[in-house]
Amino acid sequence: MKRITTQIVTLLLACVFTISSVAAQTVSSSSNLSIFYPAGYDATQNTPSFAIQNEPVVNPGAQSGWKLNPTFSTSGSNNIATVNCGTGVDFYGTGEVTGALRRNNTSITLWNTDNYTYASFGGQQLYQSHPWVMGVRANGTAFGVIADNTWEMTIAISDTNIVFNSQGPAFRVLTFEAASPQAAVQELAALTGKISLPPIWSLGYHQCRYSYLTDTQVEGIADSFRLNQLPCDNIWMDIDYMDQYKIFTFSPTGYPNPTALNAYLHSKNFHSVWMIDPGVKQQAGYTIYDQGTAGNNWVKQSDQVTDFVGNVWPGACVFPDFTMPATRTWWSGLYPSFMATGVDGVWNDMNEPSVFGGVTNSMPTNNWHRGGGGIPAGTHLRYHNVFGRLMVQASRAGIMAANPTKRPFVLSRSNFLGGQQYAATWTGDNMATTAHMQLSVPMILTMGLSGQPIVGADVTGYSGTPTAALIGQWMALGTFYPFYRNHSEKGSPMREPWVNGPATEQICRIALQRRYRLLPYLYTLTQEASTDGLPIMRPLFFAEPTNANLRSQQQAFMLGDILMIIPKWATGVNYPTGVWTSISLVGEDSKNDPTQPNVLIKAGSILPLGQIIH
Repeated sequence: MKRITTQIVTLLLACVFTISSVAAQTVSSSSNLSIFYPAGYDATQNTPSFAIQNEPVVNPGAQSGWKLNPTFSTSGSNNIATVNCGTGVDFYGTGEVTGALRRNNTSITLWNTDNYTYASFGGQQLYQSHPWVMGVRANGTAFGVIADNTWEMTIAISDTNIVFNSQGPAFRVLTFEAASPQAAVQELAALTGKISLPPIWSLGYHQCRYSYLTDTQVEGIADSFRLNQLPCDNIWMDIDYMDQYKIFTFSPTGYPNPTALNAYLHSKNFHSVWMIDPGVKQQAGYTIYDQGTAGNNWVKQSDQVTDFVGNVWPGACVFPDFTMPATRTWWSGLYPSFMATGVDGVWNDMNEPSVFGGVTNSMPTNNWHRGGGGIPAGTHLRYHNVFGRLMVQASRAGIMAANPTKRPFVLSRSNFLGGQQYAATWTGDNMATTAHMQLSVPMILTMGLSGQPIVGADVTGYSGTPTAALIGQWMALGTFYPFYRNHSEKGSPMREPWVNGPATEQICRIALQRRYRLLPYLYTLTQEASTDGLPIMRPLFFAEPTNANLRSQQQAFMLGDILMIIPKWATGVNYPTGVWTSISLVGEDSKNDPTQPNVLIKAGSILPLGQIIH
């Protein structure tokens, strides 16, 4: 296969409870943004902000006629902020959630949770937390609301109100006005940070499995892609590459020479991504444990002295206290020798943090983090939702130190609002069902509207046994995800494109060829996301913000501003006004193909394309 930096050609067609009020102080940074502080606000309990990376310059005084004024209140020990938004508003955002794209009359809990197949907590408590809501009015104007708070919180949205109910201390709220939903997401990115341009290979196709058990199996997978003329750029290594699941180690039997494996993959024009979890096996003599213990780097129990120990894949584990600058520096320093084996990218998983058998599958809320460098010491209740975000920040720093001339690639399961600066993400352990395939569209759209443009779902479903038809449909849909990875668990059937027979293989081949044909366009959208914060995969109402018929559309979607993607299983799709024309990317019949989504281009647009990859 040729590398994905292919010749660009151009296609031109001529023809987006009861609560008691307390006083608040308001400050503002511009004519379109205000920051509200409740009475009794304690900065030491709320700073530094993990969401706001670019702190607005504030000026004292409320703005005249400001519509989005929170009311602060308490209920028992909880602190609450209620924002009355008026009528006729469609709400979006709230981060990683199941359910509808339109968030009116929903409630979610922000508490990062290892939620296998989304089966627990009604699917409304997943791996990431984004205390953010966007509203779009009938006239197409928009607004944004950020609750600047890391503590466990519920966001309840009606048709008129947003209620943030936190288990932590009183917190500030930022509200801003925008001329359009696009402008609102851009303002969110300006406040919380934008992605850096990732390596172009990360936009190609990724093949993953929990797990490929030996390096020989990985080499065979790579050879099969090339022999079958199926485009692929990346093969992933899950936890079975490790020695007894100990991070930063390699199995002496399954992966005895990772340098040789990576060299083999590179010779075939593949990149490799390897998993690193936060749980460190508690075993004297294991270098990572010994180093971390000598440096006093572990999260403590509530007595603030004893190391917390919880069970994960290696058995009894300790966990780095990423609130400590010294711990983050130590963690970063573990990557150079690891990357020196030829590792191209890193996958930080289980970083909610997941603890088997723990309360909500994590560590106790009264565990102690010691902080430092401007981060105050505090309980896990305060820092749980940013554990993964701090981990990937340290991982990224280590990877960049190891390879200063290369763009880093980090994938994280857990994160927090603003964490898009440090890692891409995916929607966790989904199921191999039609329902979860269809659910992936509003989930990815919602993440994009919450500041994270590089996101995907486990194509073909992580858990369960998909039919050949579902594999074909999902591979065809995944073509248009910003992050395109096929990943499945142990005990489920293999999911490589060729394993279900020639018919399914050909469906997958067309889907993959479409992806690579679109790569120059996807790369352009990713570069734009790094500068303006707009998502790559966008809801249909972006094409026409005043069109009420588009506000709840969540099966069809936009790819950038000029392409509309309509899966063949989508029903009741309303088009934005204008002329939209079906196009062929690799010689397929886009409109009538039974599996591949219909790709339509907006009249008068220019679409950069690459050559077909065999």
